[in-house]
Amino acid sequence: MSGCLFCRIVAGTAPSTKVYEDDELYAFLDIRPITRGHTLVVPKVHATDLDDLDAALGARIFTLGHRIAKALRRSDLGADGANLVLNDGKAAFQTVHHVHLHVVPRQHGDRFLFAKGILLRRPHETEATAAAIRAGLDRLDNEEKETRA
Repeated sequence: MSGCLFCRIVAGTAPSTKVYEDDELYAFLDIRPITRGHTLVVPKVHATDLDDLDAALGARIFTLGHRIAKALRRSDLGADGANLVLNDGKAAFQTVHHVHLHVVPRQHGDRFLFAKGILLRRPHETEATAAAIRAGLDRLDNEEKETRA
């Protein structure tokens, strides 16, 4: 869908700072992050809202969001937790009409900084941030391999 910003990001015709990509999903840093490491997970196929989204693909979106949240805890960003949020439709404050899951890193006692982040929404060292999240994903992969061994 050429008018959709997230479709253009997935196609590589609009800029993004990639965190993860596979055949069906693309994850990238939010350009107006609430906290450092705020990542969006989108399906590569356009779906305006949950009514348009295949349920199995929706499950994959949340599975990847779960992995990224775990990776944020293992990254050098120092996350203690995460908010996973999907705004479905205008009534739910969806501003880009392509399904997307927000993975927002949180730290203990960050209420003031979180509220400030909601108001300011400024990028934070995007390349270093994405690299830190990818390193967290690698650490998570290694942990899972060790557990299976």
